[in-house]
Amino acid sequence: MCGPAHRRLFYHIREYQMASSTSEQETEDEIEPKSQREPLAIELPDKVYQINQTDKDLPTSLEQLTVREEEAWWNQMPLTNLDLSSNALTHLSPKIENLETLTTLTLHDNLLTSLPRSICRLEKLVRVNLSRNKLRELPVDFYSLPELRYLNISYNEFEELHPAVSDLHMLEYLDASHNSLTGLPNGIGFLVRVSELLLSHNHIKELPSDLVNMRSLQKLDLNHNDLIALPEDMGSLRKLLCLYLQHNDITQLPTFEGCQNLQELYVANNLVGKLPESFCSNLPHLKILDLRDNKITKIPDEISLLKNLIRLDLTNNSISSLPLSLGSLAHLVSLQIDGNPIKSIRRDILQCGTNRILRTLRERARASGENQQHHNQGDSLSLNSATLSSTTFVQNNSDKMGADGLNSPRRPAGGCDEDTTFPDKYKMRNTHTLNVTMQYLSTVPDEVFQTAAEEHVSCVDFSKNRLEKLPDALHLLKGSASELVFSNNQITKVPTFLSQFTRLTLLNLSCNQLTDLPKEMGVLNTLRELNICNNRFDHLPTCLYHTQNLEILLASDNRIKHIDATPEGLGALKRLTILDLRNNNIEQVPPVL
Repeated sequence: MCGPAHRRLFYHIREYQMASSTSEQETEDEIEPKSQREPLAIELPDKVYQINQTDKDLPTSLEQLTVREEEAWWNQMPLTNLDLSSNALTHLSPKIENLETLTTLTLHDNLLTSLPRSICRLEKLVRVNLSRNKLRELPVDFYSLPELRYLNISYNEFEELHPAVSDLHMLEYLDASHNSLTGLPNGIGFLVRVSELLLSHNHIKELPSDLVNMRSLQKLDLNHNDLIALPEDMGSLRKLLCLYLQHNDITQLPTFEGCQNLQELYVANNLVGKLPESFCSNLPHLKILDLRDNKITKIPDEISLLKNLIRLDLTNNSISSLPLSLGSLAHLVSLQIDGNPIKSIRRDILQCGTNRILRTLRERARASGENQQHHNQGDSLSLNSATLSSTTFVQNNSDKMGADGLNSPRRPAGGCDEDTTFPDKYKMRNTHTLNVTMQYLSTVPDEVFQTAAEEHVSCVDFSKNRLEKLPDALHLLKGSASELVFSNNQITKVPTFLSQFTRLTLLNLSCNQLTDLPKEMGVLNTLRELNICNNRFDHLPTCLYHTQNLEILLASDNRIKHIDATPEGLGALKRLTILDLRNNNIEQVPPVL
């Protein structure tokens, strides 16, 4: 037998008209187009605050018991879930304390700048969502709510968390991402029940030492902050499963000793130079390791200890070789190594992808194990032959070059093959190209560009080297070069003389460490294509708005936050046909785009 219909427990204001019973709620099929609806509510009607009070108009005497059962006061239940999201509320009345039975309060996507102190009297609250408002602080008494387990204050204007947040002893979930936090209060370690702590897109520079006391943490998100280091005793977070550290300034990782349950570690876009010695042995259950866009030069042989690794991203580092032990990772299905000067494996094999690379490493490891002695002898013989060949090659070219040696300038010492040379002037003359890719170069002799200028070279490609700046002698090609490619290097700054390249149509500076371009580049009226993907730009350089013939602008995978689509910004680029801004921090796309 079915009982009487209860008064609904859920109250959701969408517009000025508010349903008071379940039958009056609009269904998905009945929702009118947004443009035809009434304006969103800007304040809460008093009847909401009185919803728990008995209606005086309801019959209460025995003679009036013919009332419908669903309207009888003895069948009505107090409100426990109040959803006021996606309106335009600017404040709440102190009368909200009348809703003392509330367990869930949803206020996201409004215009709230503060909350009434009386909200602390809602002692049964379990979940509170305040995201996407304009809050800068919460009433101090709010932190005394004894049953609160879920708190979302993301996308607000908090500059700090009140130290009293540590008094929320039952809290299990805290999202304070997308604010302006510069740090965390001491005492946050008392939140020992929190399993998810989301703090991304803030300005946090340092973590308090007692953070490691949050022993229930399973997910910690700190991406897009200003961190330079992590607490050494991160191993105390023994339940940690996922750690997000992308887009910080971390130079060194802790050993993570004790974090044996960690499964996902994201450290992309930092300044990490190497992995700690015991790093791999301390993370036996790691499945995802993202190290792209760092400064790592070597992967240790101990990588084989990560037996459960499924995905390894090493894109855009300075790795020159892969350890043979990498081939022993049976579960590895994604190995990303683009943007590294790898010379130990042929380029065609690298282009074939993960399975082919791992198979090559396994074959080499097997051959090495079976024929170690013969292999060593072969290395010695190969070395002698290579030395003889190199000597002969240099001597022959010296004869052709004459005393000045400009026909075929040799690469400076420090490369992996001593007989690798720059293109001679005859090749430059025939192809009008200076192509020196994947050569470990950190410097380039001036003679190379002098020869290139004499042969009127138009295309220059120094991609996948180790250049930290554009060579000064490059300016010798300002009258002839139409294409410059310096992608996958370690360039941090572009010289102003680049603005003197009057024929330049294509400029590729992707996969470097640039944060801006010189304003003088705005005079490059011939520039048609610019690639600055995978750098560290937090805005589009203003000089671009003056390159009026620009047709293609590729700026994905940076830290760009704002798009200037005004007539003085992107609106000035009348010829622009391709604009790529994927994987940035853009919060809003201008409608004009």
